[in-house]
Amino acid sequence: MAGHNKWSKVKRLKAVTDSRKGKVFSRLARDITLAAKAGGGSPDANARLRTLLLKAREANMPADNVERAIKKGTGELPGVVFEELTYEGYGPGGVAFIVKVTTDNKTRAAKDIRSIFSHAGGNLAQSGAVAFQFVHAGQFLIAAGKTNEDRLMEVALDAGADDVIATEQGFEVRCPVSAFDKVALALEQAGIKPDAAELAYIPTTTVSVADAAWATNLGHLHDALDENEDVQAVFSNEEFADDGNEAEGSD
Repeated sequence: MAGHNKWSKVKRLKAVTDSRKGKVFSRLARDITLAAKAGGGSPDANARLRTLLLKAREANMPADNVERAIKKGTGELPGVVFEELTYEGYGPGGVAFIVKVTTDNKTRAAKDIRSIFSHAGGNLAQSGAVAFQFVHAGQFLIAAGKTNEDRLMEVALDAGADDVIATEQGFEVRCPVSAFDKVALALEQAGIKPDAAELAYIPTTTVSVADAAWATNLGHLHDALDENEDVQAVFSNEEFADDGNEAEGSD
């Protein structure tokens, strides 16, 4: 998610149209399958799976789809074998990108992602060439009005979070990757429902985008990545000038 635009992603996810629900369901199904494969099919014993099931419920994902995804992960149903991959690259103007992919064909995925970057005037980079500009951490976004800062800090920090950041839109909780499941469970038990919860790549440095044409090109790159079936999440470090210029597809 790019700089101060991380809440923009939340707004878009809450306005999923019928035409995009199939893509959302497909991504959730892959995540659920991988979570069930790694930690078992019981949400009571698998916090990651429980978090994904909440997302599936919010997206109105059919229960049959959810059940099939879990059973594929536990081996009760046959299914394709997915691999999780991470690609690093640069978009127009040197904006850094990290792209998370879940695919059953890594050769196809690599070719597709490389082509998307190339057509947008960017390029893929070697592993590690971009990642140093981000912090890999658990990230929870909680809209203003859902809780107060003192209570949130008590719950989150006791569960292993590193920081609670107050913003105009609400609160951002950050935690080590290893503490994500514990923090997610603590928030759930406290009745605090995040608007977004994920293992994110959070930029430590940003690239300011003030030019409208540049912002549009970045938006096209985000859109192309988002439309790719294998892409699960996109993180980038552009930050738009406070003039209303925001690429429609930016994360």
